[in-house]
Amino acid sequence: MRRKDANHFVPAPAAPPGSAAVAGNGCAEPPQLAPDAAFDKQFRAALATLTGGISVGSLGLAWMDWALHLAVSPGKRWHAASVWYAATVADAMIPQPCASRPPITDDLRFSAPGWQNWPYCVWRDAFLRLEDMWMALTSDVDGVSPHHQRVAAFCARQWLDLVSPNNVWWMNPTVLEVTSRTLGANFVRGAGHLLEDLRDMVGETLHEPARRRQPAFVVGRDVAITPGRVVHRNSLFELIQYAPVTPTVFREPVMVVPSWIMKYYILDLRPADSMVRYLVEQGHTVFMLSWRNPGAEARDVSLDDYLHQGLLEALAIVRERCGHAPVHAAGYCLGGTLLAIAAAKLARDKDASLRSVTLFATETDFSEPGELGLFIDDSALSTLDALMREQGFLDGTQMAQAFQMLHARDLVWSRMLGEYLLGKRDRANDLIAWNHDTTRLPYRMHSDVLTRLFLHNELAKGRYCVEGRPVVLADIEVPMFVVGTDHDHVSPWRSAYKLHLLTRNALTFLLTSGGHNAGIVSEPGHKGRRYRVSTRQADAAYTDPDRFATEAPMHEGSWWPCWQAWLAEHSSDGGPARDPAPGSLEDAPGQYVLES
Repeated sequence: MRRKDANHFVPAPAAPPGSAAVAGNGCAEPPQLAPDAAFDKQFRAALATLTGGISVGSLGLAWMDWALHLAVSPGKRWHAASVWYAATVADAMIPQPCASRPPITDDLRFSAPGWQNWPYCVWRDAFLRLEDMWMALTSDVDGVSPHHQRVAAFCARQWLDLVSPNNVWWMNPTVLEVTSRTLGANFVRGAGHLLEDLRDMVGETLHEPARRRQPAFVVGRDVAITPGRVVHRNSLFELIQYAPVTPTVFREPVMVVPSWIMKYYILDLRPADSMVRYLVEQGHTVFMLSWRNPGAEARDVSLDDYLHQGLLEALAIVRERCGHAPVHAAGYCLGGTLLAIAAAKLARDKDASLRSVTLFATETDFSEPGELGLFIDDSALSTLDALMREQGFLDGTQMAQAFQMLHARDLVWSRMLGEYLLGKRDRANDLIAWNHDTTRLPYRMHSDVLTRLFLHNELAKGRYCVEGRPVVLADIEVPMFVVGTDHDHVSPWRSAYKLHLLTRNALTFLLTSGGHNAGIVSEPGHKGRRYRVSTRQADAAYTDPDRFATEAPMHEGSWWPCWQAWLAEHSSDGGPARDPAPGSLEDAPGQYVLES
């Protein structure tokens, strides 16, 4: 543990040899670096600064693995090239009118009507054939490791997007039509948008808010406005207790643990789509952790600190303020992973502080971590670790760049097309504004997460240690409610579903439409929402995810009422509403969420 005050962490003295646990079980403190190793870290950090945090070694190993095995696969090369050649020659020898070509229905890049006209349809089809050929060459190559194969396919997609006719102004019929109609005014507006974005980028780099545009949604004015009070604060988090709006409340409070890679107010956006407000209106006493946005001074804060000085300390405060009632704890993304660790620790220690556990878009088994797995191997983490060690943290901009690379087609090229070539600014909404409100991650904590959870998968393997002893998810006996989203590229729902294999308690699994963020922010009345849900009783037989997806009944609408009904079912009658004012510090949203 570490001593703490309101502003700074002070590292505890190093443990004596042998005091942590048996060597090799994952419970020991990391060793101090020797001078030569420290120098190597500094060198790699300098290299990572030039490459944007990307490991040259990781990319090189993936390329060599793919290229060498493709070189000894002449049949695969011949088949991919012959399919491409046959289609190209057929078009050249027997040209078809564009109107008779099969319509593009599954690629939004070419959905505009103009792509059905000549010569745009020819360029489109030639590019799509080229794309198909390279996807064939970078998939199912015999002998290539699955990880290297995914990296090779990812790199091929990035290079192909550079030459996509959709991203070239003189090959895109939509851009040419707008240019003709506006006499080029779209390019003038696009240049202005580019200058604004460059100014924002400079302001972000120099940490000068004055250089950036005023956000459309201001925290405490437009979003994060559900009334409440900050009732506790330490150097890691503020704890917010929300004001009741019903005369009576359930006995068991709800404590929400957001991920530290996001500001908490994704669950308290505008009143119309605030999960916090919805729960309060249903008679729940709601508490929210608001993580502090750390700087270099928090470089040695560990994941264990986030567990003990964060989640568990907040849990104790919540119980103290609610008559020591057991708590409905809900965690989002990595906040849910931390909650699962805490629940396993409490179950191991026979601590009855929790009444239930809810996990939103959360992984506990990281063997299939989604597209983030592209950046996770020993070489990649060594490079990132060196960069974080030098800075003391991972910057929010660096995290955002990684996500943009994973979804460059939607987050980079589509945006450049709309804002710079067509001259249109996307209309801001509260969720997009929240997405731009980035956070930083302490070096030691993020290194713990990437190495112990993502790379070594210690939690699922029963090797994750708390207080020198392993914690096991199978020990959890309280009921669980797990939410997956069907288009989640961060925490794929099938990966979240693996919790069925790690636990034997009563577990309700709900699969909702949407992605990692939009699927969770799914307020009643939101059009087009639907979900499937089923419950596995304690010690019941396993149902595989494919069977769940076909047999679980489909429901239209928001999943929030379903979860709230589950919470109410596992709650007991309480009493008069709890006033958050006694012993509080200041009004919500507090100070930490405002830190940039």
